[in-house]
Amino acid sequence: MRSARVTFGRRTLWDGLDLDIEPGEFVAVLGPNGSGKTTLVRVLLGLLPLSAGEVRIGGKPPRRGSPSIGYVPQQKALDPDLPLRGRDLVGLGLDGHRLGIGLRSRRARRERVDRALEAVGGTAYSGAPVGRLSGGEQQRLRVAQALVGDPHVLLCDEPLLSLDLSHQRTVTRLIDERRRTAGTAVLFVTHEINPVLPLVDRVLYLVDGRFRIGPPSEVMTSEVLSELYRTRVDVVQVRGRLVVVGAEEHAEHCREEESA
Repeated sequence: MRSARVTFGRRTLWDGLDLDIEPGEFVAVLGPNGSGKTTLVRVLLGLLPLSAGEVRIGGKPPRRGSPSIGYVPQQKALDPDLPLRGRDLVGLGLDGHRLGIGLRSRRARRERVDRALEAVGGTAYSGAPVGRLSGGEQQRLRVAQALVGDPHVLLCDEPLLSLDLSHQRTVTRLIDERRRTAGTAVLFVTHEINPVLPLVDRVLYLVDGRFRIGPPSEVMTSEVLSELYRTRVDVVQVRGRLVVVGAEEHAEHCREEESA
């Protein structure tokens, strides 16, 4: 991304954003609600144009349904009666954006889906209705769906929400294995850095149109976050976990002022 800006009316979410992500790099995107984290993902998916600047993935502008981009969304409850099996959900990662399956042979397609299911440990419930699976099982399938097309870039938008600690660890392990073995670049949007902190190479922190990019040790500090939030923010370590104090209270106050 070069000099990237996104505005909605008179509000600027971020401006002058320069960002390079290397193959195999894990970049976490943090910030309060409304700071533009999901908007960034939508830009990279080709669903939203920039207001200014340019964006390239693998040297090309992002486009909807690009096979070079995998996407893992938030975990959301599915209708228990949804007539879709686990393997059907994964298969949508190959051709869900197309009309039909094109020239891809059914056998080759089946083999790729099977490999993706095996990679995430989802083979046992590949024939089960997805709406009757647990949240963790559904999220494993979404990871498989994102990886089945062998993407160069993996975009993850709050993929750990609503998951318990065990399933959070499973999902992050699957994503980390992919980037280490295949050199897939990972952009990981999250509200909570601790579940992925050992994996993160750099952090992009977005706040009120401002941002900072760098290693966690340089960005996740009291001084940097206080500067971004323009109020006192404390970052403390408790049993190896980072705790940010004051940021959410300030963000909530700003939202109340905006709505007023």
